[in-house]
Amino acid sequence: MSTKATPTKNSTMAWWQLSLLGVACTLGTGYFLGVGIGLTMGGASMLFLFILAAAGTYFVLDALLQMTGEHPQQGSFRSYAKLAYGRWAGFSSGWIYWGSQLMIMGSQLAALSLFTRFWFPIVPMWLFAFFYASLGVGVILLGVQAFERSEHIFALIKVSALLIFLLLAGAAVLGWIRGGLHPLSFPISKDTFLPSGLKGSWSSFIYAFYAFGGTEMMGLFAMRLKNSSEAHRAGSIMILLLAILYIVSLFLVLTLLPLHALHDQKSPFQVSLESYPLPYVPHVFNAILIIAAFSTMVASLFAVTSILVALAKDHDAPFMFTRTTSGRRQIPYNALALTSGGMAAAVILSLLLPDELYTVMSTAAGLTLLFIWLLILLSSGRLLVHTPAKMFKRWVGLLLILIAISGAAFHPTTRPGFFVSLLFIVLIGFITFVVHFSWTHKIKKRT
Repeated sequence: MSTKATPTKNSTMAWWQLSLLGVACTLGTGYFLGVGIGLTMGGASMLFLFILAAAGTYFVLDALLQMTGEHPQQGSFRSYAKLAYGRWAGFSSGWIYWGSQLMIMGSQLAALSLFTRFWFPIVPMWLFAFFYASLGVGVILLGVQAFERSEHIFALIKVSALLIFLLLAGAAVLGWIRGGLHPLSFPISKDTFLPSGLKGSWSSFIYAFYAFGGTEMMGLFAMRLKNSSEAHRAGSIMILLLAILYIVSLFLVLTLLPLHALHDQKSPFQVSLESYPLPYVPHVFNAILIIAAFSTMVASLFAVTSILVALAKDHDAPFMFTRTTSGRRQIPYNALALTSGGMAAAVILSLLLPDELYTVMSTAAGLTLLFIWLLILLSSGRLLVHTPAKMFKRWVGLLLILIAISGAAFHPTTRPGFFVSLLFIVLIGFITFVVHFSWTHKIKKRT
C-alpha cells in the first residue's frame, strides 16, 4: 500500500519555491527546440494551440494538486491511480511514467548534443551525450537539497533567457535593431497560418503540450511545502507565468522569422536573432539553451529515480531499489544505477540515430506523458467531490489531450514517435496483465 505522507522536517519549501521548481522542471527543450518542429508543421496556428495546451495543462495540474491537498501521498499521481482504480493502475502508471521520463532524458541528451555542436561541429553527438549524462548523475549524487537549489538557479536563468529574448525581439520589431530576414509582420495568410493544412496543425498539437511536460512533477515536490494548502497557488502562478512567456515569445518568433527559415535541429529563438548584428547573443543564448536542457534532464533523472523507489516500496518493483546510502544524502544507489543504464541506452541511440533521435524521442516522450495526464484526470473523477466546475474542467482536459494524442498518428514527422509510444504502452499493459494474474493467483491460494 502507498504510504500516506506526513509532515516531516523536510517540509520547508515556500509556495514560490515550488513555482520556481515547476518552471525548472518544465521550461526546457520541449519549448526552446520542440516548438520549432511544431511550427514547421502547424505554422502560426501553433499560437492558438499553445493557448489550448496551457488550458489543458492547468486542468491536469489543478486536479493533481487538489488530490495532493485532500489525499497527501508520497507517490503522487501513481498513488492516486492506485487509490482510484486498484493496484494495477498504480503499477502501470508508475512504469509508464518511468519509461516516459527515460525518453525525455534521451531527447534532452540529443538536444544538449545538438546545442553543443553549435561550437564544436565535428565532435560526434554520442560523446556530448555521455558527458552530460555523467554530469547529471553527479548532480543527483549531491542529494535532494543540492538538486533543489540548483534547479531554482536554473529556473531563474531560463526565465531570464526568455525575458532577454523578448527584449531583443521587441527591439527588432520596433526597428531599434537593424537587420532581419523579411519585412516584419505576423503571418496571417493561409500558407503561413496552416502550411500543412488542418491535419498538420492537428498533428503539431502534441508539441504545444510537450512544452508543458514536467508540470506533473510538482505533485512529487508538493509534499515538501510548509503549507500544503498553498500548492494550488504555486501551480496556478507557474502555469500563468509560462503561458504568458510562451505565447508572447512565440508571437515574436513568428513575426521575426519566415517559416521556411525554420530548422528542426535548431532553436527558432536562435535562428530568429541570427540575422541581426548581435555578435555575442547567439553564443550567450546557446549557453542558456544548454542550461535549460541540462536542467530538465536532471529533473527527469530525479523524478524517474523517485518513482522507481516508490514502486519498490509498494512492492511493484524489486525491493532492492529502496536501498539508500547511509548518511544525510541517502542516495537510492540501485534505483539510480538502473536509471543510469537507461540513459546509457539513450547515448547509444544518439550514436545510431544522430539526426532523427530528437524528433522521435520527444514525440514519443510527449505522447507517453499525456497518457499519465489522462490517468490523473480520470483518477480525480473518482477521488474528488463532483461539482459542475470540476466535471467541466476534467472533460475539457480529457478532450484536449485525446485530440493531441490522436493527431500525432497523421503526420510523417510525428508518426514514428506515435508508434514508439504505442508499442511501449502495449508492452507495459501486457506486463501489467501478467503481474495482475500473478497477484490474483496468490490471493486465491491464500484463501
